[in-house]
Amino acid sequence: MEIKDKVVIVTGASSGIGLAAAKLLAQHGAKVALVARSEDKLKRTSKELPDSIAVPADMTNRDDIVQMIQTVKNHFGRIDVIINNAGQGYDAPIEKTNLETFHKIFALDVVGPVMAMQRVIPIMREQGGGLIINMSSGTALRYLPNMAAYSSLKRALASISLTAREELKKDNIGVSVVYPYMTLTNFEENTIKDFVEEEGPEHGGSFERPAPDSAEFVAQKMLDCIKNEEAEVFAHDWMKKLG
Repeated sequence: MEIKDKVVIVTGASSGIGLAAAKLLAQHGAKVALVARSEDKLKRTSKELPDSIAVPADMTNRDDIVQMIQTVKNHFGRIDVIINNAGQGYDAPIEKTNLETFHKIFALDVVGPVMAMQRVIPIMREQGGGLIINMSSGTALRYLPNMAAYSSLKRALASISLTAREELKKDNIGVSVVYPYMTLTNFEENTIKDFVEEEGPEHGGSFERPAPDSAEFVAQKMLDCIKNEEAEVFAHDWMKKLG
């Protein structure tokens, strides 16, 4: 899909990967809808990006999602791409996983993207096609101590996405999954942690970690995904061997 003049929704657009993606999309001529809870941050970014709008929304709230999709459709007249990027991490051993926290992260990391998909699919079908990109995680490809809750949700989202890809082929609607590696954003700072981190390269594991990627690096992977509409996009080729 060509990016120029396409209407793209980016959730989690107030910082990190989402913000980097929104800026890069705008540079390539896309019309970007910036979605996050932080209205002030979105408005500041929107002033910097041509043909963009700020649409504050809580991606765990059904009414917010319904209103957000409708606002974008009313403003631009169509929706070509949605990037479900909003999410939060949760690290805890299985024995001590707080089920209330697990439900909270599930609502944001899985249910939110599904609700957004359900709202955009009819719009995309009516206009003749579109693309849905769901952000998974490299953790979904491994079995890391203290990360069962988060990685399982990202596995679930990947499975939902690839199943939807098969279901929606007939409607010319693509569904893709992006698997980022560790990224230099504030994601780790916002991750909920119910464990004491041990010394070691990765939660006590023996995995030799390459250096983290920049948010701009992952944003470029998203743009490549829009252009190529591949089923799965990995931040690095070596990650393909983990799945």
